[in-house]
Amino acid sequence: MRRLVLLLAVLVLASGCAGKTVEGTPVAQAPLDATSPFDKDQTSTDPSSTEDPQVAPIDGEVKGVCAKLRWTDLPYPGAKAETPPTQINYDSTFDQSCRWTTKIDKVEVGVSLRFREGKQITIERTTGDWDVKGHKVTYLDRSNEPDVEPSCVLVVPYDGGGLGIIIIDSSGKFGTVCDQGRKVAEVMIDREHSS
Repeated sequence: MRRLVLLLAVLVLASGCAGKTVEGTPVAQAPLDATSPFDKDQTSTDPSSTEDPQVAPIDGEVKGVCAKLRWTDLPYPGAKAETPPTQINYDSTFDQSCRWTTKIDKVEVGVSLRFREGKQITIERTTGDWDVKGHKVTYLDRSNEPDVEPSCVLVVPYDGGGLGIIIIDSSGKFGTVCDQGRKVAEVMIDREHSS
């Protein structure tokens, strides 16, 4: 119930503060993922936790893991490859964090990445896992949970550390959220050792 109240508060705040946008155009806005479902340290936590991550500055240079994913890797129309992520460096509990969010037919959709150097990222509840190009990708499908936006949370060992991916999409236009997440994981794994 607390999570639902928090989500409603974020949505009300976002609708009250958001400027006009053109459908399919990346927009800066309140975070879609109001809480991090990933572990805060080496121990895992319940993804339904209501603790917000500490907020770090949302600007800076796009580099590292965040530079490896581009808008054109995502299924959402309207952005050019060189358009930067909507936010970077916003979750100080991770070494790197970034998100790409946009509106499609007045519905907010997006992808966020979080990276931790030297440590795996875990989620306590899981739906299953896939072998993606030799990497074990563990996921939690939250598309049918009534207290959160349709979403999929994925974690994968990555570049000596851990990568967390969240897909949020209630539009239903781009396939299932976990299929979208798997495609993002494939892109990121292909570019794991690129600079």
